[in-house]
Order: sequence, then C-alpha cells, then structure tokens
Amino acid sequence: MTDKVSKEFTLEEVAKHNKEGDLWIVVDSKVYDLTRFANLHPGGSNVLYADSVAGKDATQVFFGLHRHEVLLKPQYARLQIGKIAGQEEQIKAPQAGDLSKVPYAEPTWLTSGYHSAYYSDNHRKFQHAVRVFFETVVRPESVKCEDSGKRISQEVVDKMAEVNIIAMRLGPGKHLEGRTLMGGIVKPEEFDYFHESIIHQELARVSSRAVVDGLLAGLVIGLPPVLNYGSSELYNKLVPETFAGKKYVALAISEAFAGSDVGGLQTTAVRDGDYWVVTGTKKWITNGTFADYFTTGCRTETGFTVMLIERGPGVETKQIKTAYSSVAGTAYVTFDKVRVPVSNTLGKIGGGMGVILSNFNHERWMVTATSIAAQRLVVEECLKWATQRIVFGKPLTSQAVIRAKLASMISRVEACQNWFESVTYQMNKMNYSEQSDKLAGPIGLLKQFVSRTGRETAEDATQVFGGRALTTTGMGKLIENYHRTSGFDAILAGAEDVLADLGVRQAIKKMPREARL
Repeated sequence: MTDKVSKEFTLEEVAKHNKEGDLWIVVDSKVYDLTRFANLHPGGSNVLYADSVAGKDATQVFFGLHRHEVLLKPQYARLQIGKIAGQEEQIKAPQAGDLSKVPYAEPTWLTSGYHSAYYSDNHRKFQHAVRVFFETVVRPESVKCEDSGKRISQEVVDKMAEVNIIAMRLGPGKHLEGRTLMGGIVKPEEFDYFHESIIHQELARVSSRAVVDGLLAGLVIGLPPVLNYGSSELYNKLVPETFAGKKYVALAISEAFAGSDVGGLQTTAVRDGDYWVVTGTKKWITNGTFADYFTTGCRTETGFTVMLIERGPGVETKQIKTAYSSVAGTAYVTFDKVRVPVSNTLGKIGGGMGVILSNFNHERWMVTATSIAAQRLVVEECLKWATQRIVFGKPLTSQAVIRAKLASMISRVEACQNWFESVTYQMNKMNYSEQSDKLAGPIGLLKQFVSRTGRETAEDATQVFGGRALTTTGMGKLIENYHRTSGFDAILAGAEDVLADLGVRQAIKKMPREARL
C-alpha cells in the first residue's frame, strides 16, 4: 500500500482519466481512482463526472461538500493511488494533543505569544496530557454512544479511573490525597480548580452535550454532598468504589412538582427507628438509569433533608426521552417506601437546604466550563466553514453579515472565558464556606450569561452553515447537535432566569444601608 500511494503523477496524467469507466481526481495533492466507487457515491455518480471534478484538482469542490475526516476513513483512504509530483499535502489530520491554529479556537492562555496571570506551565502540561487522553480514549466512545444512546462502556470508565479523572472532576480536596493524578503530572496538593476546569473543557471538545453528562456527570454533582457532609463510614465506603468506576451516583433533587424551586419538593422521608421511609418521585435525573446511589432531597418533619439512597427494593428508574441522546441516562425515579439508614443522612436533619445550595455552586461552575468549551468549538467550526465555503464566487467571509456574526460569537466566548477565569481564581483563594457566601450570586449570574450566549451563538452558527446546520451528519453535524442541545445548559443546575434573580437578590442583600445617590 505504501508503494502504491507514494507513486507520483502529473496533473496532465490525471486529466486523461476523466470519463465514465476511468475516473481520477485530485484532493489536496493526493490522487484518487474513483472508477469503481463512482456508482457507490452517496450523491450519485453524475456529480463526479462534472467538469470541475473529473480528471481535475477537486480540492475546493470537495471541501465545499465534505469534512476532512471523510478522507481518513479506511474505505475512502484505500482509493488513493498516488500523489501529484512536486506538491505537498496541506491539510493534515491533527495529531492527538495538538492545539488548533484557528484564531479563537483555543483560549488565549493556550495560544502562542499570549500570557496568563492564572495558568502555569504545569497547567499547560496537564492540559496536553488530558487532551491526548480524551482524543484517544473518549472521542471514539463519544461518537459511538451519541449515536447508539447506550451508556459509556466500562472499559472507558476504567481508563478514566486509572488516571484519576473521575476523582479530579470533583475539584481539589482531601479526596485526592495519596492518588497519582494523570500519571503524576500534578501533585494532589497542587491540583486546583484551573486543573479541574481543563478536564471539563477538554471533555466538552470531544463530546456532545449528552456524552458530557453521560460520562458520570451525575457522580460529579451527586458525590460532593457525601464528601462534605457524609459520615466517615459513608465516605470510606463510597469513595473507593466510585472513584474506581465500579459504582455510580446520581443527584436526585428535581421533581415533576419542583425544579429550581427546591423548597417545593414533595418526596417525603418519615422516621422509623434507625431508618427513614422514603416515598416520592424524582424527574430529569442525570445518570439515573444506571446509578447505584441517589443523593436525594426529601421533606421531613423538621425540614428539608438530604440523604443517600442505595438502589434496591422500592427504587425504580425509567428512561426519559429528551432532545439529546439517551447516553446521558436521564431518568424518572420512583421511591416506594424505601428504607434508608438514618446514618445515610448528609448533614444535619432539616439542614438539607444548605447542603444542596452549596453543592449547586460547583455544579453550575462545571456547566459553564463545558458550555464555554462547546461554544469555542462552534466558533472554530464557523471560521473554518466560512473560509472554505464559496458563494457567489467568493469565500463566505466576503459577506459582511457573516463577519458580523463571527464577531458576535467571538466576543461572547471571550467574555465568557474571562469572567469564568476570574471566578475560578476566587474559588482557588476561598474555602468551601467562603465560596458559598461570596460566590453563589456571581456563579449564578455567570451561568445565566454563559448559557444565554450559548444559545445566541447556536442561532448565529446555524445561519452561517445554512441548510447543513439542520442535518445530523456531514459538514454541519456539530452545529446541528449544539443548536439542538444548547438549551440544556440554560435549564440544568438552575434555570437561567432563576439564577439571574438569585445573583441580583444576593447583591441587594449586600447593599450597604448608607449607600445613596
């Protein structure tokens, strides 16, 4: 095969093969024999016999219709018979870990020639290792599970556990002590929220919104209450088996009766000796279809209480169909007189509101991290498409309206990134209680801003890609998926308008009484 593809031809030689039964083309210096493939072409053979394709350099035509990844598929790669003498391949397949050279496709701290007050060389080394891992281990699984709707394979979960990605997604803390993080690149005591944000953002680069949730997002939001408020017995039981990827956790707060209104929950827990008897339902529970444990909010005689419920008698889950893939495991959960040890109570009885509200900060911050990365990927897709798509004889970028949309998308993602990094820096400098006191409002406002810009960017990107943004495969598949699922960021972890109001109410509480115009 190597000798075959290294054979050289001239453009004049290729031009002789331009008719039915003898069809060659050139794409990016490589010569392809499409004679036998012509009748199998999804768009029909007539497209290949056009004057601009048969026997010609069809690079521009090809990239006006197809993504580069098409050429890398084995069934098409084997059609290559050689290359054009004196020409070099220009469009190379990216290698695992490579940074994009497209402007604004990477945050400035990863862009050559730029500097950062927040990120160190260790963060950059960590980012490279994480990107290699996600591109080689997770991306193939992401594509497969997005289409099939099946949960992430245990093999991939095991590999994540081996390098402690599962543990690191819960941020810095004592749960990392004694663990080797990403092959030893960063020490547990050095790991900070910027390291964690890298994991979330790199995950979002290679995964759809559904796969981001399917890759144990339920554990990321459901386990912290156990770490922060559970007994040592619960901690010692859950941490080893969940961080090893052997058991899964889901956060079960929302109900059909109450979502952002946490105080309106109707699931009840009645004390019976050393047990709670839990009855009620939960809805829209991420990873609920395959979770082994549920961090659950309940009403008790003394107020709202959070407890850990293990899957067993009386616990049933049913898949909910949503706008994104069922790989996320979104579930309707039923608790029918489930007996739960009182020792599984997280925090004080009646003090569950504080447990959940403090937990929301990290969850909302995590959502903004993945959303920003997804928006940046959309910007990259749009910049690539707008420069290669030819309309009215010129690139799409020649249209002022398209440049205006690109300017808006770039401005939004850069604003999101900078606000996010400012908040993350404060998280690094504050303990858990200080974050709850000072950052709940700002994080709520940040998430509201990021999710709103995401939907605006989804609309702009759809217009840039046109009809291709409406198809689930091909050139605009990432845009279609993002447009369809960007609304999840505006709802999950707190609805947009509720969080905006939360931020303002917290600001009003801190208004000094003597402040006057």
